[in-house]
Amino acid sequence: MRALYDSKSKTIDDRGIKALLSNEAKYSTWLMFESMLAQAQAEQGFIPQSAADEIKQKAKIENIDFEEMNRIYQKIGHGFVPFLKVLVNACSEESGKYIHYGITTQNIQQSSQLYMMKTVHHKFMLLLSEIIENLSNLASKTKTMVMAGRTHGRHAIPITYGYKVSVWISDFIDCYQRMKECEKRVFTIMMGGAVGAFNSMPGVGIAVQKRVAELTGMEAMEVPSRNLSTHKLEYISNLALMANICHKIGEEVYSTTLEEIAEVSEGFTKGTVGSSTMPHKINPKLAKGIIANSQKLYSLPSVGMYSAVRPYEGDSSSYMLFDGLLEEALELTTEILLRTEELSRTIVPHEERMLHNVLRNKGLDNTEYVMMKMAEKLGKDKAHSLLYDEAIKTAADGEDFYTNLIKNEVITAAFSCDEIKEMLDPRAYIGLSAEIAEKESKRGLAIVQEIKQQYK
Repeated sequence: MRALYDSKSKTIDDRGIKALLSNEAKYSTWLMFESMLAQAQAEQGFIPQSAADEIKQKAKIENIDFEEMNRIYQKIGHGFVPFLKVLVNACSEESGKYIHYGITTQNIQQSSQLYMMKTVHHKFMLLLSEIIENLSNLASKTKTMVMAGRTHGRHAIPITYGYKVSVWISDFIDCYQRMKECEKRVFTIMMGGAVGAFNSMPGVGIAVQKRVAELTGMEAMEVPSRNLSTHKLEYISNLALMANICHKIGEEVYSTTLEEIAEVSEGFTKGTVGSSTMPHKINPKLAKGIIANSQKLYSLPSVGMYSAVRPYEGDSSSYMLFDGLLEEALELTTEILLRTEELSRTIVPHEERMLHNVLRNKGLDNTEYVMMKMAEKLGKDKAHSLLYDEAIKTAADGEDFYTNLIKNEVITAAFSCDEIKEMLDPRAYIGLSAEIAEKESKRGLAIVQEIKQQYK
């Protein structure tokens, strides 16, 4: 496996994804495609139906002599021919003549890999629904939990934690739509033969390819060229975009669990050890794995782009690279999504600490609120200049913002001391944070039902 693992990886249920990426799954998929190809060719009268029936019967993992396959591999050094030879041996001499008839290695291997990728994709979509559901529940729960909004790493104006979560929900809904929309381009099969022009079965090739696609629940490539890789790049890029949202959450949690901020924490299981020398350490184990695996995943699309432009009708260096890139992308994404699901389900928001932090500036975060109220009387520009002077005096000299405001005759002429105090309360200036959080929570839960219906 090419993902980055730690002790936390051992405790997470992988939803059966790793088994879908195993060698056994790969060989079983190769056998399925050889069987479906024979069936499609028999329906077109290209090979005898009796041969297709026997190939279907014998194309099972238990009929493959893997020891013999490995022995042949050592002798001839081809990655697929040894598999074909033991499959031929598993059939009668007559039926064996029609195995892998009229196609080439890449037709089976690429079609199989994209089929396996589709099975994992379904798992990813269900995991995505779990994450969106977790976040939707979190957004609703924390929609009125006031905290400091931050820009450029500094306090800006107040928001609620539910609003912050709503941003993640919106991002994931867009991600779901991207992932769904690309399926028709990505999960395709090719049965075009050596260069993709159906040279060995011109009369029936297109019909055979279409039928194999139908039998396997895939799409047929319009031009089954071995030189096309953009659909693979698109999927890897979409995985990287999905990981980027998870990474954003991971970074946010990683930084806001700092003792100095302490607004959230990862769920903690008693007995978990954070350090071999510092007994007090409780580390963000889920977030760190999301961050590390995401950073590695981002590198893959650019590597693929260099290889996708290899010239002519096929290139084994490109196949080799993309085989590895796709496997690595799936394994990295698995680790990222599993960790994000658990993190989004078990994250602990600390409401009192959030309020403590937003109150630290003693109302300075509400400068915009006071300015907008003054703008009703003075206009925006003059109000901004007035509040800027008082805010900078407060920030630079360490004075109390409220005290400075009530010393200003222009401000006190417009507002009473109680009104100024009320305007400086961050709980009074959260905009539509709660409403947006609730809206996105409901939208997220609706999308969850859509995903579960489609990928059940």
